[in-house]
Amino acid sequence: MLRGAWCVKYSAARPAKCLTEHATRNTKEPLSQPIKLISTDFDGTIFAEFENPPIPPALVAILREQQARGVKWVINTGRDMSSLMEALARAHIPIQPDFLVLVEREIYVHDGVRYSAHATWNAACARDHAELFARVRPDAPAMMDWVNERFRATVYEDPFSPFCLIADNNGDADEIHRYLDAYCARIPNLTVVRNDVYARFSHTAYNKGSALAELSRMLLVSAAEVLAAGDHLNDLPMLTLQHAARLIAPANAMPEVKAAVKQAGGFISKLTCGHGIADGLKRQFGAPAGG
Repeated sequence: MLRGAWCVKYSAARPAKCLTEHATRNTKEPLSQPIKLISTDFDGTIFAEFENPPIPPALVAILREQQARGVKWVINTGRDMSSLMEALARAHIPIQPDFLVLVEREIYVHDGVRYSAHATWNAACARDHAELFARVRPDAPAMMDWVNERFRATVYEDPFSPFCLIADNNGDADEIHRYLDAYCARIPNLTVVRNDVYARFSHTAYNKGSALAELSRMLLVSAAEVLAAGDHLNDLPMLTLQHAARLIAPANAMPEVKAAVKQAGGFISKLTCGHGIADGLKRQFGAPAGG
């Protein structure tokens, strides 16, 4: 079973389209504040499972140069630690993110040797989820039965949610999502985190956006100094001007993501996956030295 439910994403299912979409850009004047923090989703945004290499060298070069200049980089993902570390090892990149946001809510800081938990944030996150899921867990079997009676889908509990879903297709996932949203409307602070055919329950106070806000607070940077990039529904909480003044989406991004990025004056690349993010970062920073 996929731990954390986010190991395969939309872009990986269609690798042949990796460089074949159109570009849209809002033509607002460039912002004057320097970027101090870059927040990127992982799968489908910088990492494409079936490409070789899965993270483009051009993107690695830009991130490495910006880190050398003092810019911090966070991978903000739905994966858990073991899944992300395995994927990064396969990518063979020579750099490491300064921070990780895992399962869309837990924060880890690279201390020069390893990733250490942001103890205060993660403890509060665990406590709030435990209290919320104690209310939800008795209802989970009935929800699982509802899904199993109507769809070919995998439903299960894992350490991060009492209800996790892997649907057979996006149409089924959409219908199940509506059912789960109706349930969430009756439970304060409960929401569905959705990524392609994957979904799970989470606390409304903890998502990619609120975790990014906490990192910004730690680093004493404003939203005007933050850039965020993502491609799927679970990235929407960080793809807002409240958390990042510069936004990037690759061409394979979901329509809802493209709409949000365009509305905020961000950049939508004609390239997909990490190529699209490299395209956006080049427009922001220029090509890396020697690139």
